[in-house]
Amino acid sequence: MVLLYKVWKRLITYVRRTEEQEISNLTGLEVKGVFPLVKINNTQNNLRELLSPEQLQQSLEEWTKNNDSLSIKISDRQLDENIYDLLGNTALKIEVVQAVMQRLVASKDFRPVLLFQRLEDFYRRWCEGVFIDAAPSENLPQKKMLQLQAQNIAIGLRQVDINTGLNVLILLLELHRYAQERDDLKAQIIFYPSGQRHKDNFFTSQLLRVINYSDAIEIGNFCSVVGEFLQGSNFSGAYLGDANLTGANFSAANLNAANLGDANLSGANLSGANLRCTDLSSANLSGANLAGADLYRADLSHADLSSANLSGADLSHANLSSANLRDAELSSSYLSHAILFAANLSDANLNSANLSYADLCRADLSGTNLNHADLRGSNLSDTILFSTNLRNAILIAADLSYAKLNGAKLNGANLRSAILLGADLGGVDLTDVILNEADLSGVVLNEADLSGADISDAILFGTDLSYANLSSANLSGSNLSGAILSGADLSYTNLSYAILGGADLSDANLEKVTWNENLEWEDVRGLDKAVNVPEALKQQLGLV
Repeated sequence: MVLLYKVWKRLITYVRRTEEQEISNLTGLEVKGVFPLVKINNTQNNLRELLSPEQLQQSLEEWTKNNDSLSIKISDRQLDENIYDLLGNTALKIEVVQAVMQRLVASKDFRPVLLFQRLEDFYRRWCEGVFIDAAPSENLPQKKMLQLQAQNIAIGLRQVDINTGLNVLILLLELHRYAQERDDLKAQIIFYPSGQRHKDNFFTSQLLRVINYSDAIEIGNFCSVVGEFLQGSNFSGAYLGDANLTGANFSAANLNAANLGDANLSGANLSGANLRCTDLSSANLSGANLAGADLYRADLSHADLSSANLSGADLSHANLSSANLRDAELSSSYLSHAILFAANLSDANLNSANLSYADLCRADLSGTNLNHADLRGSNLSDTILFSTNLRNAILIAADLSYAKLNGAKLNGANLRSAILLGADLGGVDLTDVILNEADLSGVVLNEADLSGADISDAILFGTDLSYANLSSANLSGSNLSGAILSGADLSYTNLSYAILGGADLSDANLEKVTWNENLEWEDVRGLDKAVNVPEALKQQLGLV
């Protein structure tokens, strides 16, 4: 490790000396102690300039004024120079920009459309590298850098260029947001930070290049400068794969059909954002705020959404296969027809969520809160539901085949016509549950609490109900052929029209059980060992 560190230090020294020599050759000046790739902000001489709202407002208005001949007073070349001079060594803060916008809106000299057009033209050329690639005599970033270095401010060529471009981007984002709230301007000012897609260019990568260029001098530089200005902006169709967008504010932004695969959006604010059909596969969204976001048909496969806030979000038809949603907040979210195959939802809150017809096969829902959730028609086969809260959940026609439900709370749940083939419900709280017409063939329900449950017309072939509490349950019309009811509490249970052929009733409690003449008892085992068998039933079966 010590040897690697020494090699690293030597490489840094070599790179710095090489860059100093390149600048010296380019400018004819001797450069000492200037490291163009390093942003230095820790000394008094290297502090970024602080722009006042008045100063910025004055410049923005000046850039759109006409001269006496009604032509624009400041030429394009002069504008470019002014922009670099004003914005080359500063980072606009949100409070300053907001104050400037307020002042501009109240000013009679504010010409938003023309200002937008001029700044957008500059931004387009900046993205193409027109300024930094210019010859030395025309190179505006270099001119600003040398001016600052003459003031003993250590700053690199790219730092000046990046500062300028990002500040112009911020101004364009603010003009776009302002215009979209006004009917007379919304059609005239539409800003596409990543460029506008068309039929031959479905994805646009301009913004990704800006992010990577900005982060080349310091990881996270783009988000620290521009991140809080991104709300409400238009990124439709933008390609932002692998982008570092940690903590960025995309609230109410349009990211429709954008590609954010493998992007780092941890802690980002995406509340109310349009993410319809967006590719977020393998993205890091841990701790992100996606409350109320539109994620219809979004691809979130393998994404990390741990501890994310998705309350009220629309995730219908979204692909969340193998996604990590541990500890996520999904209350009242809409996940109808979503694919959650093998997803991790452990300890997530899905209270009152709509998961109708969702595919949750092999998902981990241990400790998840699904109280009052709608899971009708959903696929929960082979799902882990240890200690899951399914109280009052709607599981009509849901497939729970081979689900692991140990310790789950299902009291008050509606499982009508549900499929529970091979499911493990041992020791589960099923009080007041509705299981009529459900398929419980081969299910393990030993010691389960089914008191007061509606299990009418259900299929219970070979079901293990040993020592289960079926007190006051409704088993009328159910097929219990071959079921194991040894030691079960059947007191006050309704067995009318039930089929008990081959069932084992050893040590079962039949106190005040209800039956009728249509009850089928053929080949019932252990009835002679059952307790509290009503006298009338004994006489009917010839046990006295």
